[in-house]
Amino acid sequence: MRPVTPLSILAHELELLARDRPCARLDRARALASGLDDYLSATTTPESDRLAALNRRTTGHVWGGAGDAVATLEPEMLSGHVEGQLLRFLVAVTGARRVLEIGTFTGYSALAMAEALPADGRVVTCESDPRAAGVAREAFAGCDRITLVEGPALATLERLADAGEVFDFAFVDADKTQYWDYLDLAHRRGLLAPGAVVVVDNTLYQGEVYLDGAHRSTRGAAVAGFNARVAAHPAFEQVLLPLRDGVTLIRVVG
Repeated sequence: MRPVTPLSILAHELELLARDRPCARLDRARALASGLDDYLSATTTPESDRLAALNRRTTGHVWGGAGDAVATLEPEMLSGHVEGQLLRFLVAVTGARRVLEIGTFTGYSALAMAEALPADGRVVTCESDPRAAGVAREAFAGCDRITLVEGPALATLERLADAGEVFDFAFVDADKTQYWDYLDLAHRRGLLAPGAVVVVDNTLYQGEVYLDGAHRSTRGAAVAGFNARVAAHPAFEQVLLPLRDGVTLIRVVG
C-alpha cells in the first residue's frame, strides 16, 4: 500500500534519502520509522479469521470508478488490524451496547466493534458509497448485531435523532470536510449519551494538520479545523493518539 500516514510517509522519505546518500544515521532513522507499524501489529492481539478475510478482500478489491460513485475508494481506507483491535478493546472496556459508526467502507471496523458487543448490542453504521456498502453487506452476512444504513450520513443522523436513538459509543471515519458537522449534529440532537466515547480517525491527516498551512489540502485543513474546535469545546475532553493516521478519543462531558 502507498504511504498515507505521517510515519509511513516519513519512512518512505528516509528510504529515498538513504538510497541517494547512503549514511549509517539515515539507515538508523529509516529503520526506526519503517519498523514500528509491523512491531505494533506483531504485539497486538491477532484479528479474527473473519476480519483477516475481509482485510484480504478489501486489499485485493478493484476500486474502479462507477456511475454511482460518491468518493474515491482505495484499500488504504481500511481501519486494519491494530486500529480495529483498539476499537474492539474500547467497546469492551466501556461496556458499550449501542454503537454508531459514520463511514462503513467495507465493514472492518463495524465487525471489529460488533465482536466486542454483548448479545443484545448493536452497531448502526452509515455508508454513502454504494460500492463500499455492497462489499460491507456481504461481510456482515450472518451477523445480526450490525445494521447498515446507506445514504448521506448527515441525513441518516437526523433520522436517527428523530427516532430517539441514543448511542454510548461512536466511530467517525467518513468525509473529512464534514467531521465537525457529524460530531456537532450528533451532540446537539442527543444521539450521544452523557459520557459517550467518540473515536475519530485520520485526525493527523498525513501530517498536514501540524505542517505549515501551505502544505495543507482541503481535507487536511478541514481536519485541522475540526481538531481545534474539539479542543476548544467545553462539552468534550479528548486525547489525540499518534496511531496510524491519528486517532482522537473524545468523551462527552456536557
